[in-house]
Amino acid sequence: MEKTVWVSFDQLEAFMVDVFKSIGVPSEDAEICADVLITSDKRGIDSHGVGRLKPIYYDRIVSKKIQRPVTDFEIVRDRAATAVVDGHHGMGMVIAKRCMEMAIEKARTYGLGMVAVRNSTHYGFAAYYPMMACDAGMIGLTGTNARPSIAPTHGVENMLGTNPLVFGMPTDEGFPFTNDYATSIMQRGKIEQYAREGKDCPPGLIIDRAGNTQTDSVRILKDLVNGQAALAPIGGLEEETGGHKGYGFATVVELLSAALQQGSYLKMLSGLADDGSPKPYALGHFFMAIDIEHFCDLADFKKTAGDILRQLRASQKAPGKERIYTCGEKEHIAGIDRKDKGAPINDALQKQLIDMRNEQGLIQYRFPFEA
Repeated sequence: MEKTVWVSFDQLEAFMVDVFKSIGVPSEDAEICADVLITSDKRGIDSHGVGRLKPIYYDRIVSKKIQRPVTDFEIVRDRAATAVVDGHHGMGMVIAKRCMEMAIEKARTYGLGMVAVRNSTHYGFAAYYPMMACDAGMIGLTGTNARPSIAPTHGVENMLGTNPLVFGMPTDEGFPFTNDYATSIMQRGKIEQYAREGKDCPPGLIIDRAGNTQTDSVRILKDLVNGQAALAPIGGLEEETGGHKGYGFATVVELLSAALQQGSYLKMLSGLADDGSPKPYALGHFFMAIDIEHFCDLADFKKTAGDILRQLRASQKAPGKERIYTCGEKEHIAGIDRKDKGAPINDALQKQLIDMRNEQGLIQYRFPFEA
């Protein structure tokens, strides 16, 4: 029987820093990477937290050798309010944080700042970066392309990534408005979480080349890699349910993540060379900051934003529903609930943590699930 154990955020973050350092990530960069991951766990987004340490970062550096632990951050074009960066397959979180910092700095002068990136890697949960803008009194926006996953409307071949389009806006409440989600109904991180937990995916969200639905989480992850499965875009598989809208938004993100910086796109992001061997994913991202003070008083914006959200939550609820939420609220609630509990670590993740610890000789760590 599976046993989930809660592990403190402090221990997990310290462990992740040491793991990153042990595989060649510089100390300051390791702290950035660990902060992005643990912030995801703190917000209840288990699909993008410590559970991704081994498969998305550790393995790609250590065994697959398709990601560089030391980040060569190259600014290839720099204009007044814009810039283009080449990440040279370094640490996506490090690249992304520096890019949003650049966008914020430019926005202070010009009102708007935008930075586009090519040859990057997975940058963690996307809302981290718009939240940086919110902390600076600005509106933040980011998007990233990803491995082929989503089928275009009326298609069955995985072509587009899960391609989130994420905004962050400050409010006068205790948390900003953040709409962090993929442009597919189901995203890879959630499928990975289901696979770790031994659960099937809900039917109707993933199809094979024959157009049949798939639910086996482990098989889906394999078939997404070999091109035999595809995710449905937001709205579903048909135009009648609005699937073309999710498909359209995913395409917007693909265009902004590749065309602006002349980076890789669609099948070029498979992570596989012609002979089937692993190769860098060469992801593209974009970051925008909008300085609210160039438009109106920041306090006035926060008050109006808060009023809008409060009125939405106070509107009439559907029968049987206890409450209405606004974007970012559930993550805020999860943060309060988890503050003293930490993150839930199931059997599969426990094994991953122990394997990394033993492989890197980090013998100073002993976890609660080993008691």
